[in-house]
Formats: sequence, structure tokens, C-alpha cells
Amino acid sequence: MKRKVLIIYTGGTIGMEKDYETGSLRAFDFNHIFNKIPEMNLLECEISVHQFSEPLDSSDVGPEEWKQIAKLIEKNYEIFDGFLILHGTDTMAYTASALSFMLNNLKKPVILTGSQLPIGDLRTDAKENLLTSLYYASLYENDEAVVQEVALYFEYKLLRGNRCLKYSAENFDAFISPNYPILGESGVHLKVEESRLFKTNTNDDFFADLHLSDRVFLWRIFPGINLENLPEIPKIKVLILQVFGSGTIFSSQKTEEILQKIKDNGTEIVVISQCISGGISLGKYNNSNIFKKVGAISGEDITAESALAKAMHLIDNTRYKGSFGENFSKNLRGEISEFE
Repeated sequence: MKRKVLIIYTGGTIGMEKDYETGSLRAFDFNHIFNKIPEMNLLECEISVHQFSEPLDSSDVGPEEWKQIAKLIEKNYEIFDGFLILHGTDTMAYTASALSFMLNNLKKPVILTGSQLPIGDLRTDAKENLLTSLYYASLYENDEAVVQEVALYFEYKLLRGNRCLKYSAENFDAFISPNYPILGESGVHLKVEESRLFKTNTNDDFFADLHLSDRVFLWRIFPGINLENLPEIPKIKVLILQVFGSGTIFSSQKTEEILQKIKDNGTEIVVISQCISGGISLGKYNNSNIFKKVGAISGEDITAESALAKAMHLIDNTRYKGSFGENFSKNLRGEISEFE
């Protein structure tokens, strides 16, 4: 039985080719992808293509485009066995994180990929990323999808979408998952670490929750920062503070007063680490106790991309019972580690 996969092309380097008259890169009609990569015809899956009316640089992909992708998946969920989203690399981790929270009761693979070089380049990484992503998007065993979450495939590795980040603008191996092991690896054999995969524990029907709020702000703390500017940010429901190490900040009465003022103004404070690897451990050092005093929320080992997407999804979302803090602290889609 051939599995059916829908490719959603949003834009990005993977769909570019060189205009030899101008020397510039331009998007090509992705409906002609089979001419570019005839090997796709050899795959044991039926492939359909939906492309955005205007291919977007990933820096132009945000909440409205996330909703567009989620609605496309919802509309076609019963028709296709898997979904492959082709996306520019710069904001791919944000999109993957957002979709992981928006797609509820997901039991089919949603894979994102892209490339560092255009598909027409001699040394391109686009062909391998695209072909292997299609394998993962159509991988079933005993009539059940092997991957049932939002994942990102790049340079031979399958990563959890809400756990990864782009760390290199030049290497083919551009993405890492610093706080969670890889889900699979492509070599001579296509490997999947099934014990690491996220599976929903409900039999409820799939649906896309399009709720996203823009009343969130990410602020990176740095030595010498004037914290008095923070309470002046208007209309913010959640302030994500990216702090030092495992959760430290300069300890002073003034700092505590400013953070407390922010809380008293009705803004939740989420604390995440500036370190790529590891996470927040409030109380480990004395200079982290200030966050306990003001009732800040620990982001544990979540990435900045995932923290933003999760906050945007949870703010004033009536589908969730309990407070924002209670829900943010839960491991909803495998985005944080659950420590003993």
C-alpha cells in the first residue's frame, strides 16, 4: 500500500534556482519538483504538492503563516498519511515549535526540512534532505505511523521539532537538539529510536488549535542592563527572560522590586537559560532565588524558540484548564525534560 504524502512548500533556499542572466536566486514552480529530482518517482509513496501563492523567505514566516500551515494539515488530515513542510532554515525551529502545540492529537508524521544550498546547485544538500524526509513522512508499521509528532530532518538526523535550534549559518549540519537525543538517523539504513518518539495518549480526534497571542516578549539579560526599562513594555502578558547559566541574575533589592512590579502589573515572568545546553535550576545558586521570591516560572530546559511558541499558544487559550503558569510548566509535547 502506497502512503500518500502532502508536500507544503512555503519557500526558502530549497526551492530556489539561479537565474543565469542576473546571477540571483529565484523561486521555481515547485509543481515541477519531479523534473528536478526524478528519484522522487522511485519512492514508495504518492506525492502531492501545495505551494504558497508567493514563496516566502523564512524571516517572513510568522504566526499567520503557522496558522495557514496548520489549517492546510487539518483540511487534508484524513486524505494524507504524512506531511512534509519545506521551509527556509532561519526560522524553521520557530515554525516546528509552534506547530507542535497547534496540532492536537497528532498521529501522523509532520516533518519539516529545507537546505543550505539551492536545489539546483551541484553540491546541494536539498536532494538528500527532501528524499529522506519523504521516507520519514511515509514511514508506517502495522498500519500505524512510526513518527506521530512534529519533527525536523536535516543532514542525516531526525530531531524533535520543539527541541531543536539552528546553530550554523554555513554548515550543512545546521540544526542541533541540545537537550534531547535525536529521534532517528539516516545512513545505510534508516533508523528510528522509537523509545524517544512522542505519542499522544488520547484517542480523541485530531484538530488544529489556531490560538496564538502576540502579547509575549523575549528579553536577553546582559551585564549592565537597565532593568527599569522592562516595566515600560506595554500590553505584555508574558515576559520571557533569558538569563545567565542555570537561572541567575544580578541580585539586588532594586532587581527584585522591578521584577515584582512587572508581576504586579499582571505580566507572567518565564525564566529560560542563555546556554544552549542544560536548563534552569532555581535555587541552585543564591542569585536565582530572586525568581522564586517573585513567583517566576521556570522554563526548565526549553529552547527559546519553543518557549516563545508555547507562551503564544497558551496566553488566554480557553482550551486549557488552570493557570498559565500551571500549563506552561507541563510537558505538553515533549518540549521539556521531566526530571525525577
